[in-house]
Amino acid sequence: MIRKKLHIIPIRRAAAVALCLISITSLVAQKATVQATVQPTEIMIGEQALINLKVITPKDKVIHFPVYEKEIVPGIEVITMLPPDTTVENNVMTLNFKYVVTSFDSTLYHIPHIPFFDGTDTIYSNSFGLKVTSPELSDSTLAYLEKINKGETDSIDFRQLQLNDIKSVRKAPFVWTDYLWILWILLGVLLVLGLIGFIIYLVLKKKKKGYFFKPPEVLPAHVRALNELDKLKAEKIWQQGREKDFYTRLTDVLRIYIYEREGINAMEMTSGEILNEIRKTTDVESAYENLKQILSTSDLVKFAKYKPYPDENDLSLVNAYFFVNQTREPDPVVREEEPERERETGRMGDGKSPENSNKKSK
Repeated sequence: MIRKKLHIIPIRRAAAVALCLISITSLVAQKATVQATVQPTEIMIGEQALINLKVITPKDKVIHFPVYEKEIVPGIEVITMLPPDTTVENNVMTLNFKYVVTSFDSTLYHIPHIPFFDGTDTIYSNSFGLKVTSPELSDSTLAYLEKINKGETDSIDFRQLQLNDIKSVRKAPFVWTDYLWILWILLGVLLVLGLIGFIIYLVLKKKKKGYFFKPPEVLPAHVRALNELDKLKAEKIWQQGREKDFYTRLTDVLRIYIYEREGINAMEMTSGEILNEIRKTTDVESAYENLKQILSTSDLVKFAKYKPYPDENDLSLVNAYFFVNQTREPDPVVREEEPERERETGRMGDGKSPENSNKKSK
């Protein structure tokens, strides 16, 4: 019995130790941790460095970072504090909070820690350092500074201190693409002015001539018909055994001419209907007879397979010329009365009338 009790006691102790370790591990897992880093670790006077605080904590924690109005430690000034960057993964929240700092005194600064509050406890970061260096000075400059410190000079020579005045603003080099917008504006203005001038020109032309654009010149119906007859005459297709094609084209030329000249829809009429309408519109009997000869011969060739004699083909072409010339529009008459009237008015102005001149001639 005693041995059994001795074995039971160590087992109970081991179980208690295991439970304590598990509880400690859970407590550590629920506690926030923070790590501080600085980049770069060495800067020159007036340059800037970035201090980053990385906090890993359960996502339900509310973290309060310190806000520095001027300095983290004496000599390290805070320029700005950037907004935190937060990520959450597997119920673990990671926050990165950044401070932009600078310094104007050359030395090695030691930051022991940066505190933050997680809603329950204040936790401190690790310590880190920042080295600030000054520009290297020549031996002559250091010697002159020593003289100033000892009071061996009454005035300060900035050239020996290698301190120069601020340079004036440099003029940027000429780049023509920087002024491309001016070219586009000028082109736009010229385009608008050209458009306005063109509109004014069209309006003035409309008032003067009655139209904006010159209409295409339309030849009279008889001129176009005679041109087509000339083409048909030059081809001489009736001499090639193509009498049907010859009479088809010849009658088409005359039908189109009659439609354009008299307004008769000859293309849709028979030969008899065309002759009846021509009888109403012209008093020239020979014109009627000429057209009748052409249409009659054409109907025989096209529908009765008539083979005309060569003289008949020549006669049909000549009669077509006669018909067009006999029914064509009259040429405009040039009046010669106006010059005569001007002469008469000139004589009246001289005090000489036709009667007076006749008397003198007698």
